[in-house]
Amino acid sequence: MHLGESLQVHLFGSSHGPFVGATLTGMPKGILRHDDVIQEAMTMRRPGGTYSSKRNEVDDVLWLSGFENGITTGQVIECRIMNNDVRSKDYSFLPDHPRPGHQDMVMMKRTKGEADLRGGGTSSARMTAPLVALAALIKPWLGLKGVNVEAHVGAIGTIEAMPMSESPPRWANETCKELRCRDPDAALKMAELITLSRKQRDSIGSRVDLCLNGLPLGVGEPWFDGLEPALARAMMSIPAARGVEFGRGFGVQTMRGSEHNSPWGGTAELPILEGERPDGALAGLTTGSPVHVRVAFKPPSSIPQEQVTLNLKTNEKEALIVKGRHDPVLAPRAVAVVEAMATLVLGDLMQRGGFIDE
Repeated sequence: MHLGESLQVHLFGSSHGPFVGATLTGMPKGILRHDDVIQEAMTMRRPGGTYSSKRNEVDDVLWLSGFENGITTGQVIECRIMNNDVRSKDYSFLPDHPRPGHQDMVMMKRTKGEADLRGGGTSSARMTAPLVALAALIKPWLGLKGVNVEAHVGAIGTIEAMPMSESPPRWANETCKELRCRDPDAALKMAELITLSRKQRDSIGSRVDLCLNGLPLGVGEPWFDGLEPALARAMMSIPAARGVEFGRGFGVQTMRGSEHNSPWGGTAELPILEGERPDGALAGLTTGSPVHVRVAFKPPSSIPQEQVTLNLKTNEKEALIVKGRHDPVLAPRAVAVVEAMATLVLGDLMQRGGFIDE
């Protein structure tokens, strides 16, 4: 399980194993580790909030290699995060009664019954914790080049937040902070919808909106590692992600070229795309304009209401009620993960393209 080429992340561990972790190769020496930035990102991702799973993990990051006095050495960086609050008994119905909407069935068949399915195993959102930690290490490094990566909850169900460019800085109040939504009015309505969904023993779909600012012209590699393909691959690897849009997304299908095209302005030395919402990337290369991304997440599959599904032991469809502690909605915690995946991709592409001096 790896991502990137110049900056390459390798992921390991499982949801109910002793730990989750990752390694990072290609990070140059002499980069300061900002532990406060890392802890802030981990707090934004961790469970235990009002509108998230009640699994209570501290998520302290253990840095096992790659640093001397908090500064990178240029060697492989390894981090681990311990799993301290597992309740494996909640998954006693596995492997006989695979859950609807989960990877239980396909992973068990692929591994001939040898996979650890507890808590989602290696496909669990728990695996995003070390990715967030490594990205938080990289983020200040990219910030030195003027790159800013920021996301928030853009929608829960049918409730849409105002665009990030028009909303207050994060976070305006406690509800905004809990839901990771910069729109105070929308956040209040989102909270009410989540509460109603919980009362109905159900879950709700959601979306994270991401904006990348400060990228120079030309970041990205031809074809398969262009900015959008690389970001799309990373975003769709996040558990429960179901769709990614760039710029005006599927809205382009009703537009004409004269509407969609953004003319170049500025000067030969500093060209600037003009227009209301110019594309942040063309042919996979950044244009210098903000890159807008939207990532849709399905409603969490583990819900505390009865579902009828195949029992492999009896070979009959039988009622299943999934126990345990699960998120009623995914976007609030996914904000940190979307930011992390974008940061990892940008770090790799910028280093490959020579935009970051080692």
